[in-house]
This record gives sequence, C-alpha cells and structure tokens, in this order.
Amino acid sequence: MSDIALSVTLITYNESRHIAACLKSVAFADEWVVVDSGSTDGTREIAESMGARVLKTDDWPGFGGQKGRALALARGRWVLSIDADERVSEALAARIQAAIRNEHAADGYELSRISRFCGQWMRHGDWYPDRVLRLFRRERGCFTDDLVHERLQVQGRVERLEGDLLHDTMPSLDDALDKMNRYSTGRALDKVAAGRSGGLGAALGHGLWAFLRCYLLKRGFLDGRLGLVLAIYVAEGTYYRYLKMGLLMQQARNPIEPI
Repeated sequence: MSDIALSVTLITYNESRHIAACLKSVAFADEWVVVDSGSTDGTREIAESMGARVLKTDDWPGFGGQKGRALALARGRWVLSIDADERVSEALAARIQAAIRNEHAADGYELSRISRFCGQWMRHGDWYPDRVLRLFRRERGCFTDDLVHERLQVQGRVERLEGDLLHDTMPSLDDALDKMNRYSTGRALDKVAAGRSGGLGAALGHGLWAFLRCYLLKRGFLDGRLGLVLAIYVAEGTYYRYLKMGLLMQQARNPIEPI
C-alpha cells in the first residue's frame, strides 16, 4: 500500500494567474501532479517551484483524457482532482483531511463548489450549490473520455463533504463568452458522438427551459443583476450547444463536396 495518503491532480494551460493560489490551498496534500498542455506563461515553472511534479504533453485528448493522464501519474491512496482556477477553503481542507483518515470513509466525496462570475460570487441559480465529485480512492475512480464536461466515475459509496470549493472563473464577460463558444462546441461533439440529436427547435426549447430553471426555479434572481446575466448566459450556452448539434448532424448527412 502506498505511503502517500493524498495526491492532488491538475491539468493546466497558461494558468500562471491562478496556479500558485490553487497549490497553496492544497498544501496539506502529500504530492501534486500537474499535466500541462504546453503553457507559455510560466505555469510549469511556478508549479515546479512549489514542489509539483509536472508533465508536459504535446497533444490534447480533451478534458477527460487529460485528467486521466494526471490520474495515472498519481501515487496516493486518495486523489483530489481540482482545476487551476479552484481553491480549497480552510473548512473544506479540514473535512478532506478528516475523511481520508477515517477507516470507514466512503469511496468518493462530492464537494460544494461556489463560483465567481464577472467578479461576484454566485450563491443561487444553476451554479450553487454546484455538486462536483472530486475526492476519491485512487483505485476506485476513473474519468470519462468526454472532450468537455468530463465525469468522474467512482465505484462504491459516494457521500458529501461540508465546506466550499472556491471557483474563481470568468472574471470578465469576454472570458465568459469565449468559454461558452469553446465548451458548447466540445459538448455538441460529445453529444452527437453519443447519438443525441439537436436542431433549432431543441435549441429554443432547451434554452428557454435553462433560463427558467436558473433564474426562477433555482432563484437566480436573488443574485441581483448578475443573476439575470448568468441565467441568460446559461440559456445561451444551452441554445448554442443544441444548435451546433443540429448543424453537425446536417453536415454528416450532407457533406460538402469540393468545388
């Protein structure tokens, strides 16, 4: 059995703005594994200076495949998989350490993630509490191969830990719109590959439902003006995902012939 109790795994690309704060928040771990996709802003150097093992990769298999690479390098009995723009709060750190010391612990734990959108912590709507499965026994977990929105699959009992995982994402609307475009494309590719269908009707229907769910049912309006902005953002991302799915299906049925 490994004498390393906890490994922290991250995947990175040009995360020099976040990586130091992220690693400091998990200083209680026994090892830190970073798989980097060719950063040019000093991300790897910062991580190495803080004691992390860093692997540079030349290809991009998608988020699921890249996180699988990081997991394969981990040596701890437990693994905490986080993103570079996330930080573990002090309360959550204490809960994590207690969980992995418990002989009767579950096989995996969901964390409550709270995200900052355009400078404001969002405490309602679709984004909170955002339950994410991140802490698990290494031999019990694996990642799906999705290009985006990969899922961690854990064999065994899964419970929840108290304390927040702080997600410092999308500091500006430009960042949010760029991420929406990239993620809606990746998610559309995953959905079509899995046999799901889309189109304009599905895009309108799912987009409207996403807005109503985020703003009204999950009380996003309690986050003020940015609660409305976020609900529109979620609806737009859903709309474009289903629209892109329809276009991908159309292109598959009617490939463009060269002139």
